[in-house]
Amino acid sequence: MKKLFYAIIALMILSACGQSYEETKRLSRQQRREAMRKDSAALKIAVMPTLDCLPMYVAEYHQLFDTLNGGVRLKPYMAYMDCDTALERKRVEGSVSDLVRSACMEKRGTKLRYVSATNGYWQLITNRNSRIRQLKQLDDKMIAMTRFSVTDMLCDMIVDSVKLRDEHVFRVQINDLNVRMDMLRNNEMDALFFQEPQATVARIAKNPVVLDTRKADMQMGVIVFREQEMRHPERHKQLDLFVKAYNSACDSINKKGVGYYRDLIVKKCGVSAAVVDSLPKTIKYQHAIGPRQKDVDRAKKWLQKK
Repeated sequence: MKKLFYAIIALMILSACGQSYEETKRLSRQQRREAMRKDSAALKIAVMPTLDCLPMYVAEYHQLFDTLNGGVRLKPYMAYMDCDTALERKRVEGSVSDLVRSACMEKRGTKLRYVSATNGYWQLITNRNSRIRQLKQLDDKMIAMTRFSVTDMLCDMIVDSVKLRDEHVFRVQINDLNVRMDMLRNNEMDALFFQEPQATVARIAKNPVVLDTRKADMQMGVIVFREQEMRHPERHKQLDLFVKAYNSACDSINKKGVGYYRDLIVKKCGVSAAVVDSLPKTIKYQHAIGPRQKDVDRAKKWLQKK
């Protein structure tokens, strides 16, 4: 009898476990479906660990996006090329980009809406061990850049401005920001393009700056969205609310200063607090407004030549 009793108890336990497992699977499927539904409804934006994305990070931090229909979800990437791919393959509705990359996407068939210029700028920083202090010294040197981007256009500008032979300036495509920074630390590259805060990381290590797009009056950073998606009424409403949240975040940064959001920058950009403290004190953010026509024309003109 004892053996029969124990057998019955064991069967009951196994049965209960089986029901729990099936119930868990059912709930898991429901949760996945619900997560996919929410993700599909949200306005998804590809972002980079750079300061031109700070207003979006601040809006997320202050939960300014929570009132939007479906919400806003920031999708982080380490390379602009990956942001482009996500946008073109409809994994996201919007992305941080530059005007050259955006023109390339449109040329490939993805119609874009230019929602806002950003304050992003690019610096060409040379390896301190290469002893390069002037652009003309880039002859027979390697530059880390990305094809068909603002950094590619800047390479052409350098070649033309100091009369170098194009084939003597070796453009090495390094898309990932972390890889690019590691190559600088390991003395594997002569010169590299960086935005903030990575540019500050490089400068702190006493690597010279030989080019700065701000001195050339270039404003090439931009936030773009897929035009076809934004024509849907719900998406259009989301975009309007996104712009309001973005503008509020810009006001907060300008009032409190970039340093106020030190911990947020450390978390989102992967840099130390000391780097944030060393950022330029003049960084400001303007409300969402489209790029200047002269910058758009500059990007398209260069691309036509290519």
